[in-house]
Amino acid sequence: MARISSGKRYAQAAFELALEKNELESWQISLGKIAGAVSDAKLMTLLENPKLPFDTKRSLLEERLGEVNPLALNLACLLMSRGRLRIAGDVSRQYDLLLDAHHGIARAEVVTALPLDNADKERISRRLGEMIGRKVVIDAQVDPSVIGGFRAKIGDTLIDGSIRNRLESLRKRLVGVRR
Repeated sequence: MARISSGKRYAQAAFELALEKNELESWQISLGKIAGAVSDAKLMTLLENPKLPFDTKRSLLEERLGEVNPLALNLACLLMSRGRLRIAGDVSRQYDLLLDAHHGIARAEVVTALPLDNADKERISRRLGEMIGRKVVIDAQVDPSVIGGFRAKIGDTLIDGSIRNRLESLRKRLVGVRR
């Protein structure tokens, strides 16, 4: 069986534990700190050094992280012992998504041809929220190839209301008529 590099399973387990212990925010902060530490190349070089004893690595990690949830630290040590500490950023992102879903919030990646102002973001957020029945937080991106309109991705759902998409559909219909 192929090895999955995603941190989704670890995030799911952490989320269930945090929910059970009513420590959702504590875990979120701790996982964010761990993800930040993993992005430090010098620290990762030390933590991945096979000649360094595990206890020394754990002490380095504890010192770097400071105050964190003890069980989140155990998760980091588990990942370190399995040589998978680099996925801590993914675990943190996946945990954030689970926490948002728990609070009834969906994240939408919205791509437009021009930057959106706050009023446009609010209007699109409200419309998307009506469509899916949850509050929607927008991550706005700019891509001039969209030409106009917008393209939104919420989870696995893609909503393409871009001018580029409409022109492409029109082109396909016109080509089909000629046959």
